[in-house]
Amino acid sequence: MDNKLIAGVDEAGRGPLAGPVIAAAVILHPKQPIEGLTDSKLLSEKQRERLFHIIREKALAWSVARATVTEIDSINILQASLLAMQRAAAKLSVAPQLILVDGNISPVFGCESRAIIKGDQTEAAISAASIVAKVLRDRIMRLLDMKYPQYGFAKHKGYPTAQHMQALQLHGVSRVHRRSFAPVAERLLK
Repeated sequence: MDNKLIAGVDEAGRGPLAGPVIAAAVILHPKQPIEGLTDSKLLSEKQRERLFHIIREKALAWSVARATVTEIDSINILQASLLAMQRAAAKLSVAPQLILVDGNISPVFGCESRAIIKGDQTEAAISAASIVAKVLRDRIMRLLDMKYPQYGFAKHKGYPTAQHMQALQLHGVSRVHRRSFAPVAERLLK
């Protein structure tokens, strides 16, 4: 891509019923490639953790940002994801010339950007961002599990698993649940 300084941007946590959506932006060092980068969902937790540390060490720049549950409920999950991506890119210590975003929509950044469907499987910088976002979101969900142990967030990370749905029925809606998501909204009506 013409030796441009490229940032990869991706998010983690669009599908869960609870917790923030996390976005990461990564500019990889052109002279320090990282082996094994791919979509975070294709890696084990152990592999993601190992790569997370390597990315933080070798990347030219990386940053992370979130959109809160309140923002998700206020502007919807897509807009909140795009907002988190903008925030992550804005926090980079080095300004990219091109931003590659995983998916089919790119938010507006201060430079050229391109959305790439399945970009987390084809573009190393997006893969790196995918890994950073996923590792940090999982850590947040483990912390939320300590505050709300009855929901099992450490295990399912807020996704609508059978265990999570049962916990919602039993314990009701917590402060970290996304009220605009149908299963949570339905529980609020009971």
